[in-house]
Amino acid sequence: MNRSYYSADVQKFLKDDNSFILGELSRNHEFALEDLQRNSWQSQICILKDSLEQFHNASIAFEYSIPRMGKRVDVILLHAGIIFVLEFKVGESKYSKHAVDQVLDYSIDLKNFHEQSHNRVIIPIVIATEAEPLSNIHVNFPDHIYKPLFANKNNINEVISEATSEIQKQEQIDPVPWFDSIYKPTPTIIEAAQALYKGHSVREISRSDSGAINLGATSEAISNIIENSKRMGRKSICFVTGVPGAGKTLAGLNIANERHNIDADEHAVFLSGNGPLVQVLQEALARNEVDEKKGTDEQITKAQALTKTKSFIQNIHHFRDDAIQSELPPIEKVAVFDEAQRAWTLNQTRAFMSRKKGLAGFNMSEPEFLISVLDRHKDWSIIVCLIGGGQEINTGEAGLLEWFYALRNNYRNWDVYISDKLTDSEYSIGDDIYSMLPTQQLTVKSELHLAVSIRSFRSEKVSGFVKSVLDNDIDSSRLLFSELKNSYPIYVSRNLKDAKRWLKQKARGSEGIGVTASSGAYRLKPYGIHIKSEIEPKTWFLNGRDDIRSSGFLEEVATEFDIQGLELDWTCVAWDANLRFNGHSWDYKAFRGTVWQNINDDVRKRYLLNAYRVLLTRARQGMVIFVPEGDPSDETRLPEFYDPIFYYLTSCGIPVLHST
Repeated sequence: MNRSYYSADVQKFLKDDNSFILGELSRNHEFALEDLQRNSWQSQICILKDSLEQFHNASIAFEYSIPRMGKRVDVILLHAGIIFVLEFKVGESKYSKHAVDQVLDYSIDLKNFHEQSHNRVIIPIVIATEAEPLSNIHVNFPDHIYKPLFANKNNINEVISEATSEIQKQEQIDPVPWFDSIYKPTPTIIEAAQALYKGHSVREISRSDSGAINLGATSEAISNIIENSKRMGRKSICFVTGVPGAGKTLAGLNIANERHNIDADEHAVFLSGNGPLVQVLQEALARNEVDEKKGTDEQITKAQALTKTKSFIQNIHHFRDDAIQSELPPIEKVAVFDEAQRAWTLNQTRAFMSRKKGLAGFNMSEPEFLISVLDRHKDWSIIVCLIGGGQEINTGEAGLLEWFYALRNNYRNWDVYISDKLTDSEYSIGDDIYSMLPTQQLTVKSELHLAVSIRSFRSEKVSGFVKSVLDNDIDSSRLLFSELKNSYPIYVSRNLKDAKRWLKQKARGSEGIGVTASSGAYRLKPYGIHIKSEIEPKTWFLNGRDDIRSSGFLEEVATEFDIQGLELDWTCVAWDANLRFNGHSWDYKAFRGTVWQNINDDVRKRYLLNAYRVLLTRARQGMVIFVPEGDPSDETRLPEFYDPIFYYLTSCGIPVLHST
């Protein structure tokens, strides 16, 4: 696979006619070619031909693909065993922070996901063509990515030569295997949504190595079920299971995007009851489209972009409310329900309808009603339910049983496709789901289960480690931590300032950092953690670190309700006394008035444990757990509440983060 639009050794590049190179770039360009892009390429070609005459043994590539981000590096130069990542800002006279973050993001991406770059020196360079020259300082990060350098159109050769002479001689890079290297991207859900929305396939932005779960296989299995339902005029529902971070949402977004085609009578929508996730994705897609089309003939306003994204990704409750007002079939024939186990029970739905909608006597659970809406179609329709294990965190969330009650009692005509893991305790909570439906109605497909977490690309053992910690399995925790500690750093700290400092030291480019805490963590307030102060998710996740409302400013804190389904690169998980360790198991507490009270209800206990499961699985690259020291003069924050938590976590193998 050729990942670049044009690649050659520098000698050939210097000999090739400019119009030929421009033709190759234009021919391979995937989207409508604007004059701005064509002119930029022309400038880059001329500038580099003037700058690279002395680098005869180097190789060059224009528009090298970065699949995880759905973007391309302007130019890659392989010279003297070093990978130079060149980001051009043609016509600009300033070296913008955005350009610095962008070229650093590309370099980090290559280091982490591009196999031939893992052990190589990478030097990013921002080239603002009209800027004044700067004196560069060569700073090497521990993973041998250098701090971005700066050049203009006249001194590129000097900047590259100076950097090369500063670095110990490197083994030459063979350009053929480097350009054809295996690429194993693991995009954030925001990056994935943006890439899919722009027309990339799930195969382009997901890992393809044999050791990782093939998201393409899951997507293909769902696609085949849709095609069969369409061809046979059948109504179908399929349940996709997976461990936290395994890519269920990515698979669902891919299906919704592929089938978002009104002309083919298969309009699809991605539905979620997770309000923050919907808000963040809608906003991210809209912002991205506005930026992509700025200055072109297709320029679009933010409001217009949001109108489009809201037809693709919707809040499940808004979808439900629309269906209540009309008995006609919805325009959608393919509905993907994210975190479907969180749909409401009959009692929760009835209470909500009576209290908020004035509809007395509503007699359907949310799963039953949602099936009934898609059942209105005369010919075919399909529901794809994405099921997360151990993710229920809200009162009234139904789990899987409510879906199967509805199918058994009212929809025996629906074909039901399930993964072979659907009866595992994390999904069924011990209930015998298979026996609820006749065997002829069920089809088991192993491809509908995603077993390996890809959120934490540094280690696929993180979700297992978190499970063992919450299960009080110290031996398994220590074993798993010994296997992941070198690739996925985890620390525990008694000092919040130290924890925040660690996050800031770890983050580079636009990597996301943030502080999270349980929604029941009321006694973290003395440490500046106010869980009652609600964040605006789209601002918290998407805005830059200079915005005091953003996650990166480390001032506003997200709870499990804000961050479920989303992720950051580095997190600080603040642990309060609502989940305490008593020496052999957990004690579950809720703060009421001025005192901690015991939680005795098993369902509420499960919600609290799942809240911490969510918080502990949100970091892609590493985390620090903050456990306060407490205060002997405060009856609500006594040290004996917190010390056992701290010592339990260290007994699981987690090292202490010491003050620097």
